[in-house]
Amino acid sequence: MPWKESNVVTLREEFVLKAMSPVMDFSALCKEYGISRKTGYKWMVRFKQGGLPALRNASRRPHSSSSALDEATVCELIRIKTTSASNWGPKKVLALYERLHGSSHAPSLSSVKRILDRAGFVQRRRRPRRDAPARIQEGIVATKPNQQWTVDFKGWWKTRDGARCEPLTVRDAYSRFLLDLRAMDSTSERAVRRAFERLFECYGLPESIRSDNGSPFASHQAPLGLTRLSSWWVALGIRLDRIDPGRPDQNGAHERIHRDIRAELQLSPANGMEASQALFDQWRHDFNWVRPHEALNMQVPGKIYAPSQTVYEPGPPDLNYPPDWLERRVMPKGAICLLNHTIHVSKAVGGFTLGLQPLADRLDVWFDYLRLGHIDLHTFRFLPIVRKRETRRSSSGRHAARRKDAQAVQTTPKVLPIS
Repeated sequence: MPWKESNVVTLREEFVLKAMSPVMDFSALCKEYGISRKTGYKWMVRFKQGGLPALRNASRRPHSSSSALDEATVCELIRIKTTSASNWGPKKVLALYERLHGSSHAPSLSSVKRILDRAGFVQRRRRPRRDAPARIQEGIVATKPNQQWTVDFKGWWKTRDGARCEPLTVRDAYSRFLLDLRAMDSTSERAVRRAFERLFECYGLPESIRSDNGSPFASHQAPLGLTRLSSWWVALGIRLDRIDPGRPDQNGAHERIHRDIRAELQLSPANGMEASQALFDQWRHDFNWVRPHEALNMQVPGKIYAPSQTVYEPGPPDLNYPPDWLERRVMPKGAICLLNHTIHVSKAVGGFTLGLQPLADRLDVWFDYLRLGHIDLHTFRFLPIVRKRETRRSSSGRHAARRKDAQAVQTTPKVLPIS
């Protein structure tokens, strides 16, 4: 039997002291302490060689490692590093070592990295911690047509003549009606805006648009992740809804269309952009008017969808705020003027009018129904709403931080009280 768990060193000391008595039966003593005669003799030998300190557990760390580099190899790596260019990394150092001494006994790349790090040749860059902008999420479940549109890029492929094709897909969340399948040569904001202008003129304006957090729909730099495109949507009266990063399942029905496009269009590309668009138009017609959908009880989306009653009016949108607020138009580079101070807000809202709500020691900055942040009247700086980046902590701490972030988002007013 093994030693008892409680205070095993003390039991060893008692055992060897009793065993030193000439009248003590050694076999009976080992049985009393629940150990074998072999274990008893082992601790007797250790006691005679090192006294009571030798009864403690010794380290099990090996005295040497079979994979450790010898001193000559380490010195040669350091010599190559010091005599070469100062910006040479471990890959170049290892390549030169193999050229000089052969690759049969060369160390691994990870060993070279470790040696250079311990020798002080690695300069670690401190990446500044940056708070991520708060994310706009509505969690809307569409119950009628045009209550929510979803938009995404399928992912590019090359046509048979070598052109880059970026399919833009826009659908109605309730009816599954595929509003547009556009063959584009880029994902720029201007190109996507032209596509949406055509959609708005044809189908009217939706109540909300759901997208992912990629360009040109969202930005990691601007307040609330706004871009020029999404700011234009907000100015038209469209609410924004974004999925969580890395969660395409939150837009699963849209991703299902992309799966069909890959199987039926991408694997057999057309010859050129014009031919691709003609193929897309035919595929979209079949999707909307021919193909039955199980989610619609085997009906076609075209029988359920109807254009929006909200008519799109081209031209600069006019935003109105309560009469007791200040209004400032954002300059093209993203700044506003306030009391002879130039305050940078964001290029994403350049050209639009912001509402400044006076409070005790600050001005809350609103863009239509969105509160972007506030202006500190002591420093005349704009401070955007941010979502604190989580640090590494226990699982319970992470869950508590997420609940705190959710409460902070819920307390932010979503609707601008226009009087």
